[in-house]
Amino acid sequence: MSTLAQIHQAQRVRFQQILIATDFSDASQRALAYALAIARRYDSVLSVVHAIPPEPRDQIPLETLPRELNRRRLEAEQEMKQIAVNARLAALKHRLLLEQGPVWDVLASVIQRESVDLLVLGTRGRGGLKKLALGSVAEQVLHLAPCPVLTIGPHVTPAGSVPVEFKAILFATDFGAAASQSFPYALAIAEDHQAKFVLAHMVPPMPLGDVGPSAYGPSAYAAEEFAKWQRTMRDESRSKLRKLLPANAKLAFEPEYVAGTDFLPEGILEIAETRGIDLIVMGANRTQSARVAAHIPWALTHEVICRAKCPVLTCVG
Repeated sequence: MSTLAQIHQAQRVRFQQILIATDFSDASQRALAYALAIARRYDSVLSVVHAIPPEPRDQIPLETLPRELNRRRLEAEQEMKQIAVNARLAALKHRLLLEQGPVWDVLASVIQRESVDLLVLGTRGRGGLKKLALGSVAEQVLHLAPCPVLTIGPHVTPAGSVPVEFKAILFATDFGAAASQSFPYALAIAEDHQAKFVLAHMVPPMPLGDVGPSAYGPSAYAAEEFAKWQRTMRDESRSKLRKLLPANAKLAFEPEYVAGTDFLPEGILEIAETRGIDLIVMGANRTQSARVAAHIPWALTHEVICRAKCPVLTCVG
């Protein structure tokens, strides 16, 4: 049995422990709706966590403030009560968690303590990283989280009160380590939802100088050589995409293999738009440091999340 087949056989999507991080914004409320729908489908335990920011160092008292004097905690408790009522959590296995500290520190602690296997976040989009629902910490999460992260962008259709159905899934890959981590989830979700499964790789445009000596000859000949190169690269990409699918895959439909030559992220977004994709799955590069993660360029991931009309599931490699 191939390595991919072994991974596929061993890794089934269960999502037994789902964590939704909230800052009580509208973006977080949209993400909560998806977390609720997924939790209902998989009969998951849903944990809702809010990180109460630490006080500035010069204002930290020598002793912990009594609960009745901690304004931030009291306000957060009221918000959590509203979530419990409005989201009708009583019918679900759930936990409401209020913990003080930097957001990523709180999330990392809860993920480890509760054995979380899916983290859900919301984004506001429009204008870059600071518009993310949890601030720039969201990019730290995408690069550091040990579990898959489902991000709900600003253009995603709101989830209803019924279980989410992903009928068309796009797996976008660069054949790197993070994409390899993401693939078993993409395949397993496609099987579970009996979805159309599209596997895509975007061939990067090649600079004209890389075409070869023909680039300095007649323009028609150079163009022909360039078109030949593109065809070869697309064929190679489709061949590599086909090899990803294990023989024991149980898909409801014949998979589609797409090798495009568009720029990123436009190519991914166009495929998602034209094929009515309900979920995009892709990789995110791992880093060991939260400080470094906040400065790593992640234009591709950010653009896809903020412009996609469907949720985006990412894994680190």
